[in-house]
Amino acid sequence: MWKGRFETATSSLVQRYGESVSFDWRLYPYDIQGSLAHAAALERAGIITRDELEELRNGLNGILTDIQEGQFVWKLELEDVHMNIESALTERIGATGGKLHTARSRNDQVALDIRLYCRDQVARLKSLVRGLQQALLKCAETYQDVILPGYTHLQRGQPVLFAHHLLAYVEMLERDADRLTDAGHRANVMPLGSGALAGSTIVLDRTFIAEQLDFPAVTRNSMDAVSDRDFIAEILFAIALCGVHLSRLSEDIILWVSAEFGFITLSDAHTTGSSLMPQKKNPDVAELTRGKTGRLLGNLVSLLTTLKGLPMTYNRDLQEDKERLFDSVDTLQLGLEVFAEMIDGMKPRAAAMRAAASDPFLLATDLADYVVRKGIPFRTAHEIIGKLTAFSLKEQRGFPDLTLAEYQKFSSVFTPDVFDVLNLETALAARQSIGAPSPANVAAEISAWHSRLASAQ
Repeated sequence: MWKGRFETATSSLVQRYGESVSFDWRLYPYDIQGSLAHAAALERAGIITRDELEELRNGLNGILTDIQEGQFVWKLELEDVHMNIESALTERIGATGGKLHTARSRNDQVALDIRLYCRDQVARLKSLVRGLQQALLKCAETYQDVILPGYTHLQRGQPVLFAHHLLAYVEMLERDADRLTDAGHRANVMPLGSGALAGSTIVLDRTFIAEQLDFPAVTRNSMDAVSDRDFIAEILFAIALCGVHLSRLSEDIILWVSAEFGFITLSDAHTTGSSLMPQKKNPDVAELTRGKTGRLLGNLVSLLTTLKGLPMTYNRDLQEDKERLFDSVDTLQLGLEVFAEMIDGMKPRAAAMRAAASDPFLLATDLADYVVRKGIPFRTAHEIIGKLTAFSLKEQRGFPDLTLAEYQKFSSVFTPDVFDVLNLETALAARQSIGAPSPANVAAEISAWHSRLASAQ
């Protein structure tokens, strides 16, 4: 493609080192889509005839069919997806194929292809996020009455509903969907027509091209358009953070399924065994997800590191963006799919959860609130219940097993109704503020999420 300037053929080692077709071949539908729109703009500008436009269309569509049917041979020496398709087009239809690259550079061509790819993949990721939200919501609704301990510092804190815990992840995933949507807006801008860096003296109707490709806007600066990869960094950030959320859910599941917790069971279809220990049933999906999150974070950092030292405009370093993007998209898409499937087969062990939530010390804060309602300042109430807890531990008797006289040793405000506080259902029902895990609140949230997800775009 640059034989007019060079007298010596490119070294085979340089070809191997610089090729990208081994991974960017997957951009072929977008490359052909962009080429069809570009060809239409060339005809509109009078650069090619209507007959030549039809030749280009037939040739490109024929190549698309060959690739889809596995009949296309990708050539390493042609470097990338763009030159492979252009070369095949020229072989197929002759000199007219050589006219297609008029007023176009591989710089704006790849910028277009990657934006088209990102637009599709963001939509796919959002759909999969919604699928996982639906799986979590279904599980929450099915086991709406199950109680388990809520934790801070991995120490039992206060009782909550299992459904409330799952809905916390539905909230996280909603923010992930919002971030993907937002990043998708900035990716959805049409760069073709920017040329190598300064447009072209052959002026094409860029707005017409944008309409052909369903872009709502065109880029406004040719130098920025060919070198901008901000939108990829944003998408990789949204993907990485979604991976972090999946990793946190993975950690909960790994703990819950252990014999030490025994809070849930996973289906045989979503666990694996041991090659040595026949009794094992391992939560590999959760462990793999937790591990793969490191790749998602690494891909983001890798791209940012590539971008940080680049002068204007296009530099070959930008070839390194695609493998990072492709890997992160593939990893998260599969992770979201398999996680939704695993959640569908997950079942809580309600008795074990309730036994853990029945730890009387989980209601220490409720006792402090009881004292506050008797007119005692919270800090004083906190100290009273702290001393009561120490006494209970020393006596090796839980709060329900202490006598009223023993309660009154720590404060005269205790009356017989203190024992009404020491009930899980009462404690949960009292948590009525917005966002708290009372059964009424959780039921309302489940209903609200059904409506939100039904109307989600």
